[in-house]
Amino acid sequence: MMRYRIVPTLMTKYLIMIAYSFSSLFLKVNPDKVTFASYRSTELEGNLFYLKEEINHLYPHIQCQVLVKKFNSSLLGKLAYIAHLVRASYHLATSRYFIIDDYYFPVYCIKPREGTEVIQVWHAAGAFKKFGLSTLDKGFGPSEEYLKHIKIHSNYGRVYVSSKEVIPHYAEAFGMEEANIYPLGLPRTDYFFEKGLKEQTKAKLYAKYPELANKKLILYAPTFRGKSHYQKEFEIPIDVLQMKAELGEEYALLVQLHPYMNKGVTFNTDPTGFIYQTNMDFKVEETLLMADMLITDYSSIIFDYSLLNKPIAFFVHDLESYIGERDFYYSFEAFIPGPFFKETEAMIEWLKKKDKDVSGVTHFAEKFFDYRDGEASRRIAEHLFKQ
Repeated sequence: MMRYRIVPTLMTKYLIMIAYSFSSLFLKVNPDKVTFASYRSTELEGNLFYLKEEINHLYPHIQCQVLVKKFNSSLLGKLAYIAHLVRASYHLATSRYFIIDDYYFPVYCIKPREGTEVIQVWHAAGAFKKFGLSTLDKGFGPSEEYLKHIKIHSNYGRVYVSSKEVIPHYAEAFGMEEANIYPLGLPRTDYFFEKGLKEQTKAKLYAKYPELANKKLILYAPTFRGKSHYQKEFEIPIDVLQMKAELGEEYALLVQLHPYMNKGVTFNTDPTGFIYQTNMDFKVEETLLMADMLITDYSSIIFDYSLLNKPIAFFVHDLESYIGERDFYYSFEAFIPGPFFKETEAMIEWLKKKDKDVSGVTHFAEKFFDYRDGEASRRIAEHLFKQ
């Protein structure tokens, strides 16, 4: 059965190799071409978006190509995605830099030609949940059969991360030398340092939800449940009806789901007027900026939010099983920069506290961001083009 399932993967691999070889044979690498590629969304966003904007600003002669397409598991969707990957192979063969923010299949099927370098600006900040080659012995990780044919996270020339602290973990996850991992920051975090942004974002929120004006906004942002493109069903474990009853009209709960969590997500109540699902109308950076406090479980969103120096709490109901399936780079309880709860009532009492201690959040940001200045995109762009 395993060999049967690997056949489509191998067929796609060989198509990519052929397309890449033909492109390399007949076309030269364009020294002024940079390709940004991602399967995480239908438009460029996050680290790739901010880095592209900075490259356009600093080096206007650079030709930026964008390749974004979400995977669709239907038959037609798979065929369309294979065609997209073959097209990506041409750009991979002709670009000076091929910049990605996640797993990207064509990169692992070929050997980059001279003059081309693959750059990884990983979508998740810091190092929290294990990923990549760090998960080989876990249910979340790739199978040995798959790795025989597809050397995941190979061929990266450079990786950019948020701090020196996480370099060993990325080296392990990508199977690469620490010397090629640079702690210059995350481009998307530049957003939090733009002047006047909070007022603009609040105005956007109130224009859509005027009833939220003057309320304390609690953001709930759970981690993705599933593997690769495939999401597990997820019922939010918090009793939001109890939250509404005890917190009253003073609070509202914003829910920002992971980009892959678009089905099978249910609430155990329907607390109209208290809960607002924001991921359809607001980017995650906007929601973080608006929220007065954050509740999550294992999401790496805590790194971005720590830059805002606001309270973070953790609601965890499946820690042991999650460790068994995926695990963490650090001991969970020693690592997190805020309290964690298993019961809604205890979390509500924490939410009601007017003066929450954020010293743990401050130290957390200092540990996982070597720079906190809104200049990450510039540093990376200059590191790429000034050499």
